[in-house]
Amino acid sequence: MDEDFIRWVHEKSKTDNDFWNDWLSQNQDKYMAVAEARRILESIGTEQNVISDDERQREVSRLMDTIRGHGQQPGHQARIVKISRKWWYVAATLLFALLGAAAYLIAIRDQESAKFSYDTITPSKRLIENINTSEKAITLRLPDESTVELAANSRIAYANNFGSTGTRDVYLSGEAFFKVTKNPARPFRVFANEIVTKVLGTSFIVRSFEQDTVIQVTVRTGKVSVYSQAANARETSSPNQLGGIILTPNQELVYQKAKQKFRKGLLANPQMIFPDAEYQKNMLYEDVALEKVFTQLSKTYGVSIVYDTELLEKCTVNADLRNETFYTKLELICKAIGARYELIDGQVVIQSNGCN
Repeated sequence: MDEDFIRWVHEKSKTDNDFWNDWLSQNQDKYMAVAEARRILESIGTEQNVISDDERQREVSRLMDTIRGHGQQPGHQARIVKISRKWWYVAATLLFALLGAAAYLIAIRDQESAKFSYDTITPSKRLIENINTSEKAITLRLPDESTVELAANSRIAYANNFGSTGTRDVYLSGEAFFKVTKNPARPFRVFANEIVTKVLGTSFIVRSFEQDTVIQVTVRTGKVSVYSQAANARETSSPNQLGGIILTPNQELVYQKAKQKFRKGLLANPQMIFPDAEYQKNMLYEDVALEKVFTQLSKTYGVSIVYDTELLEKCTVNADLRNETFYTKLELICKAIGARYELIDGQVVIQSNGCN
């Protein structure tokens, strides 16, 4: 509804482009919201009925005078009260109708969520359950030699030897860090309320407490697939394939329970997949081609870096990045070549005019 934002979407002037691109670079977590807002405006069309500030002010003043009874003759005040009361009844009726519809939708949503909850699913199955009632995480070893660090106040359940199915299924309420033994013939699945996380062999974190408004999946190594049980029930029938939303190292997925929506992004502090001294030593660059720097950075952190190779083929880097964080490394590289970066759908996108 912001008029400046609407003008930027429809007119695409250079001034507006510069302003909003700068704003996005400083508010990278808002990228997906901005993209969705743009799609909404573009689908509506370009015709906008914009009310001027003067018209808006006159209308507000008139309404305030009516509410207070100012500027009216005594004979008109009874009529004003009657009209106001009439519209009050209309507004109240509409409000109750909207509240009723909202309550119905919320009830339906809550029933759908309850259908996939830990307490609903696990009692009907013969499962081994572990409950962490301590204040610290505990480490568990599963039948396939996978390990789980179960956080405080968390529960996990699974069948003896994972049962006779073609998958290794566990059920989680709370938070846990999984290090999964690789077995492509028998995928590993974590059922955490409304969502399922499926892997072949990797390490990742799932946080899904009942009272939380979101469910989070964070990948340390390897690759995982995350999907909603309600929206992708057919996914369970193809256990040897990775579908849904794919996450790779240092990416996270947040599922908003109320909106039933996923949001994918990079972690606030990405960690090296190979945090040894050899990789740190190799991050001292002296007139090194940018392509080599980005390739090494991408491999070290498991993060995809997208850029125009032809445009930046002449760029070189002179920098000591051995003891810097991931985002500081990106900022220093971009500063050196006159570029900037954006985080889009869990990837780094480099924007630059090239190097001379």
